[in-house]
Amino acid sequence: MFSRIWAYIKALFTTTAENAMDPKIEIEAAINEAKKRDQELRNQAAKVVAHRTQLESQIERAADDAGEAREMAKQAILKAEEAGKAGDTAAVEKWTQAAQSMAMKLQAAENNLASLKEQYSVAQNQSEQAKVSVQQNSMKLQELSARRMELLGQLEQAKMQEAVNEAVATMSTSLSDPGPSLDQVEAKIEKRKAEAMARAELYEATPEGAEAELRAAINVSQADAKLEELKAELGLTTSAPVVEESTPQAEAQSEPPTES
Repeated sequence: MFSRIWAYIKALFTTTAENAMDPKIEIEAAINEAKKRDQELRNQAAKVVAHRTQLESQIERAADDAGEAREMAKQAILKAEEAGKAGDTAAVEKWTQAAQSMAMKLQAAENNLASLKEQYSVAQNQSEQAKVSVQQNSMKLQELSARRMELLGQLEQAKMQEAVNEAVATMSTSLSDPGPSLDQVEAKIEKRKAEAMARAELYEATPEGAEAELRAAINVSQADAKLEELKAELGLTTSAPVVEESTPQAEAQSEPPTES
């Protein structure tokens, strides 16, 4: 059970970390890691090539040592031959031992030279392989660099598209916000208007409303009277015609006599 929980925690942490990582930083990290490995490979390849170069110098010195030992051995043999012809036994023994010593040195130099040549053959192959590895890794690094540029371009395009999507979503949200519509505002106004008219109608039906209406009529009548008074002071008063009620007798008296 503990192992299952630990595996779940690890998976959760890994997923959360991967989601939190910036793709641009991941790309740069991958490129930097590839550059680091390329540099390490170059350093190792340089050591292999340097080893081959060192073997070349050692082979040259070993060849020189072998050549020198060969010549000195020949000279010692000649000296021993001359001493033998001269009957000098001590000199013969001396130069014979010297020739043997030079022969042993020559053998050691030749053995060393042969070993160095074998090592050089291996080092030569290794250096060629190292060069090929460096070339191949360099090509991979160039491909990664090109891929990096492509991925960064795609990342920027994705960011731009995300920004556009966010802007469109914001616009859609703004248009679809549950704010007060014009219909709702109109309904509120009509409701307030209806309530106001209802209050006015109810007020008119009360004694207070009737009294207010009467006072308003009196005020209007008084105002009309005051207006006539002012006109009279200005000499603008005109007598209004008296309108009498018409009766049948009055109408008969008002008719003109008919000619006989």
